[in-house]
Amino acid sequence: MRFFAFTLTLFLYFPATAQYQTRFELSGGKQTPTYQEGIAFYQKLAKNFPQIQITEKGPTDSGLPLHVVLYSKNKEFDIRKLKSQGKAILLINNAIHAGESDGVDASMLLLRDIATNPGKFPELENVVLAIIPFYNIGGALNRNSTTRTNQDGPEEYGFRGNARNYDLNRDFIKSDTRNARSFAAIFHELDPDLFADTHVSNGADYQYVMTLDYAQKDKLGGQLGTFNEEVFLPYMYKHLKEAGYEATPYVNSWGQTPDKGFVQFPDWPRYSTGYAALFHTIGVMTETHMLKPYDQRVKSTYAYLHGNIKFLATNREQLLKLRKETKESVKTQEKFAITWQVNKEKNTQIEFKGYEPEYVTSEVSGEKRLRYDRTKPFTKTIPFYDTYVPLDEVTKPAAYIIPQGWHNVIALLKLNKVEMKQLDRDTQMAVETYYIENYESPKTPFEGHNWHTSVSLRKENQSLTFKKGDWYIPVNQWTNRYIIETLEPKAVDSFFKWNFFDTILQAKEHYSGYVFEDLAVELLKKSPELKAKLDAKRKAEPEFAKDANAQLDFIYDQSAYREKEYLRYPVFRVMK
Repeated sequence: MRFFAFTLTLFLYFPATAQYQTRFELSGGKQTPTYQEGIAFYQKLAKNFPQIQITEKGPTDSGLPLHVVLYSKNKEFDIRKLKSQGKAILLINNAIHAGESDGVDASMLLLRDIATNPGKFPELENVVLAIIPFYNIGGALNRNSTTRTNQDGPEEYGFRGNARNYDLNRDFIKSDTRNARSFAAIFHELDPDLFADTHVSNGADYQYVMTLDYAQKDKLGGQLGTFNEEVFLPYMYKHLKEAGYEATPYVNSWGQTPDKGFVQFPDWPRYSTGYAALFHTIGVMTETHMLKPYDQRVKSTYAYLHGNIKFLATNREQLLKLRKETKESVKTQEKFAITWQVNKEKNTQIEFKGYEPEYVTSEVSGEKRLRYDRTKPFTKTIPFYDTYVPLDEVTKPAAYIIPQGWHNVIALLKLNKVEMKQLDRDTQMAVETYYIENYESPKTPFEGHNWHTSVSLRKENQSLTFKKGDWYIPVNQWTNRYIIETLEPKAVDSFFKWNFFDTILQAKEHYSGYVFEDLAVELLKKSPELKAKLDAKRKAEPEFAKDANAQLDFIYDQSAYREKEYLRYPVFRVMK
C-alpha cells in the first residue's frame, strides 16, 4: 500500500513538473530562456495555479513593461491585506545585468517546484514571494555569445547595458531610466522584508561558486545591522554550506590577490542593496563566480533563494518587529553619516578557500601576468575589512525647503514615498544655506553624468522669502535616510553629486571690466572692510596681486551685484 501511494505521488508530481520544464533543463543546464520564453513560462504558471499572479507594473526604456510575479499561498494578492495578515515578503530581482542570467533560471525552477509540489515548501505559509523575472529587458533582448568574455555559460545571454546603455545597478538613486522609476514604485508597494538581487561576478579565481555582497553592518546600522550580521548572514552561510554551495563574502580584491585579504564592497545608494538599506530592507546581491559551470551557478542561486524563504519562515516575527522599530527610531534620529571610509586598522578574520596565485611570462606581451593555479587549492585565514567609519556626519534639520522649480527632484522624492507639503502663501523663513566652495568632476562621464567629488561647502544663516507652492519637507519620517542621503550635497550619492543642480554652478550675469572698474573704486571707498580684505589677499597671494581681473572678481563677489543664486545650493535647511 505504501509503495502504491509513493508511486502515485511520483506519477502525479513528475508529469506536472515535466510540462513546465525550462530551457535550462532541456539543454542540460547550458542555456537560458529568451525574455519572451521566460514571460510565457510565468504566464502559464499563473494561468494554471491560482496561488500565482503575474502583473505588468511599469514601463522600461525598452518599451516593454516590467512584470512582477507573486506567489501567495492563500491566493490573496493585495499587498496591504497580506501585510495586515503578518506575511513577510521576499523580493527577487533578476537580470539587472542581463548577461548574468543565473537568477532568471533559478527563479523559474523555484517557482515551478513550489507550484507543482507545495508540500515541499511549508515555509510559504506566512511568506509571500515576489519575482521580477527580467529587470533589464532591453539587455535581455540584446542576446549574444561574446560580451561575457570570461563567463562559462550559458550559450547565449543578454547584455549588461539596458536599452539606453545604462548600467541599471548604478541607477537606483538617480533614476535616469524608466526601469529604475518603475522599480521604485514596485519596491515601495511591496516594502520587502528581504531583497535578493541576482548577479554573476568577475575578478579573482577561487573555489567558491557563490559569494554574497551585502550592506555594511555599520551603514545598515542599529538593531537591523546587528540582526543582519549576527542572525541572517550566519543562517545563510550555514544553509548554503549544507546545500553543497559553501559561500564567502563577495571577493572585492581588485588590484591584489584575495589571499592577502580584501575589503567589503561598499554598497552606496546607487546600487540595489544600498538603495534598499535606505528603507530598512536587508538586501543581498548574490554573486556567483563566472568561471564556474552555468548549471552549478544556477543551482547555487536556487539554494540561496530557497534559504531566504526558509529564513523568513523561521525569523519572520523578529524581522518584522525590527523593521517596524527601525522605521520608528529613524524618525527621531539626530545625526546621520553621509560619507564613509573603510577602517584598515580593523578586520574580521575569515577562512578563505582559494587557488595559489602565480606570475608567469605572458605569451602575448612577454611580461609577467597573473594566473591562478587550480592544481594548488588552499584554505587560509585572511583579513576581511568589513568595518566602515563615518567621514562626514550631519545633524538633521527640522525640514528642507526646495523651490518648486526643481520639479525633477520633487518627483523623485514623491516616487520614494517622502511626505511633503507645499507652502500655501509666500513665507519668510530663517534657514541654513549651503554655498558650493569647491568640487571636482571627471572629464569622462560615468553612467551619463560627470559625477562630482571632493565637495566642500560654506554655510550661512539667512532669512529668505519662499514662494507659495515651494515644497516643505519635514525630517521626521521613516524615509529620513533617503531624504538626508539625497539632499545633503556631500553625501556619497547625493542629487548634487549626480549633477541634478549643476545650473547653479554657472553664473548667468557678470560685468564689463572697463565699466566695473569705476564702480569698484566706489565700493572700496564705501567699505573699508572690503578694502582691508582686498589688501590682505594681495599681501598673502603675490599672484593675485599681479592679476587685475582676479581683483575685480574678488570685489564683485563681495558686493551686492553678485547674483544670489550662483553657487547657492537650492535646498535650504530649516533649523530647529
